[in-house]
Amino acid sequence: MSAWEFAKKQFIDVIHWTEDEEGLLAWRFPMRDMEIQNGAILTVRESQLAMFVDEGQVADVFGPGRHKLETRTIPVLTNLRNWDKLFASPFKSDVYFFSTRLQVDQKWGTTNPVTIRDREFGAVRVRAFGNYAYRIVDAGRFHRHISGTRERYTSEELAGQLRTTVTGAMADLFGESRIPFLDLAANQEELAGQLRGRLTHAFETLGLELATFVVESISLPEELQKALDARIGMGMVGDMQRYTQYQVASNIATAAENEGGVAGIGAGLGAGVAMGQAMTQALGQATAPAGAATAAEDPAALLEKLHALKEKGVLTAAEFDAKKAELLKRIA
Repeated sequence: MSAWEFAKKQFIDVIHWTEDEEGLLAWRFPMRDMEIQNGAILTVRESQLAMFVDEGQVADVFGPGRHKLETRTIPVLTNLRNWDKLFASPFKSDVYFFSTRLQVDQKWGTTNPVTIRDREFGAVRVRAFGNYAYRIVDAGRFHRHISGTRERYTSEELAGQLRTTVTGAMADLFGESRIPFLDLAANQEELAGQLRGRLTHAFETLGLELATFVVESISLPEELQKALDARIGMGMVGDMQRYTQYQVASNIATAAENEGGVAGIGAGLGAGVAMGQAMTQALGQATAPAGAATAAEDPAALLEKLHALKEKGVLTAAEFDAKKAELLKRIA
């Protein structure tokens, strides 16, 4: 080896990293056969950490700033490799940079629905989706457990492991909480807080900080959602007798606006009243509140409609009297 090659081999005097790739978490400075010069300058930017590794041992970790690498600044390396002899005993060491920026909008979600026991619906299968953000806070731990001696390590490579950790914690929480599905869906922010508390330790063991955690949606599979929608619809209808009364009264105005509609008002009234009576008999007292009026027992709304049609000129006086008599006869 010539003197120039030897000198070139020794003179690494500036070490720094500019992140030129989104999602790159760890990057090894390209050393190859070259060693670091005593007195070299290490520049660590904000949102970065730098770590020296010698013979597989973490020698030191540097935070943001400009660091002059001398025997005084890295006593561990000095004792191990005699830096004070200016590389009289050459050694190889590695420098790793770590990004401490927030890795945002990391998606998580259940690959398959999670089966939980619900007090209202029995056993149901639940889906959940959301996102989270994390950052590296312990370079040594992340290096030991995750990135190792890799030349580069990205957030995409870590995503699968973190996603599995999140969904596992979610399944455990759902199973233990015994909170009804409707309450889970209505309190997503509180659920996210509980999940974040469970996940904090798991992330810390990897050298990470879980900065934010969001539950975007909790839902049922399509077939179960349809069944829930049907149940909610029945609840919204409520008293079927009052619902029928409203429908009959509304149909009078609709029929009057159509050709031949006036002539069909009587038939519509008869059909509506008959339907209301049939539904009342089928549903029985269990579905009708005590004292509730049926369409036949409360003709006031129907008579008001007839008066309105008469005032608008849709009905003549004779037609009004005939329809009124027919209505009263059917109600009687």
